[in-house]
Amino acid sequence: MKKYIKILAIAGAMLTLSACGNLKNSDLSSNSTTTTTKTKRYQTTGTDSNGYTVLLKNGKYLTSEISGLTATDNDNSVDEREFQRGLVEISEKVFSPKNYVFQEGQYLDSTTVGNWLGRYSKSNKTGLNPKNNGKTGTNTRNPVRLEEIEENDFLTGSGQSYKLAGMSLGLAMNSTDYYQKTTNGATYETSISKAEQLSYGKQYANTIVKRLRAKKKLKNIPITIGIFSKTDKNSLVGGTFIAYGTASANSSKITKWTTVSQKWQVLPTVDDESAYNSSDETSFSNFKSAVQNYFPNVSGIIGKLRYEDKKLVQENIQITTQFYGYEQVKSFAQLVQQDAKKYLSAAPAVEITIATANDTEAVVYKNSSSSTYHVHIYGGE
Repeated sequence: MKKYIKILAIAGAMLTLSACGNLKNSDLSSNSTTTTTKTKRYQTTGTDSNGYTVLLKNGKYLTSEISGLTATDNDNSVDEREFQRGLVEISEKVFSPKNYVFQEGQYLDSTTVGNWLGRYSKSNKTGLNPKNNGKTGTNTRNPVRLEEIEENDFLTGSGQSYKLAGMSLGLAMNSTDYYQKTTNGATYETSISKAEQLSYGKQYANTIVKRLRAKKKLKNIPITIGIFSKTDKNSLVGGTFIAYGTASANSSKITKWTTVSQKWQVLPTVDDESAYNSSDETSFSNFKSAVQNYFPNVSGIIGKLRYEDKKLVQENIQITTQFYGYEQVKSFAQLVQQDAKKYLSAAPAVEITIATANDTEAVVYKNSSSSTYHVHIYGGE
């Protein structure tokens, strides 16, 4: 199987975890080594009240060897970010940021996971994806079902003593598998239903837990696994998690699964699609009209709304236009700020990006459950 690696920006990962601030000294005694002259030092990042404290080694962020490793090259950057963000969100339900320190996965290596993401065959008996049955029909071939695996580790302790106390894994399941019947030929698609993703995801999860228990350091910790439904490669929004479960310490099987209710909505809708929430659609439409009436060069306004348990929790809006000076950017951003406060819901987190075809010029944003908007002009105030 050909392996595809995407290099992930450390800064972006840190932002996703909401971990920023001053450094605090600490030690990880289980991994530290002592010499007559020097002891290895570990640090943790400061954090806000909602995010994880992150473990640093010698002042450096530790990245996971498997992060970005995929079964095919049909990647989608917004899918990748939602996969990582959503896994952290699920992890917080099991491993509270108040009690655990975060570290990107350090126990699964790229060779092992690369084999797991491959098809099962005589030469790869650890492959989780189904063997190639030699068929090329859309509904007769065996599709690549499992696209990616993500690992997060959680440690407990204080002072000079930290130890691994939990792990979460994300399994990204394809909703569409793309393939070619001949080299460099036309691309075909096999659709995979949510029910299939969930069923196979649960099977893969228990197989993986059983394999992990063979590792000495992973025998006695809880392991949480989330099943993520990927979108197609051209989607404007990322996929969503559909379920998660936890294998308790010493258990090699997940017996209880929790359904996750998440949905993305793109506004304005297309192809006669109905809005998920008509009130949110009206608010967005009023905001869009107000902005377009103010500035004649606006070429597009697109909203991406994320719902959890039918509640709007995030609203990202992209405004594309053309500017001819700094003062235009500044005055336009100030108007967007006013109209956002007037028309958009106060409940969700909101991020409004103002950009030209080539550059991002400004961002207007607020945190969830806050009415206070902030404006940042790139290259300016």
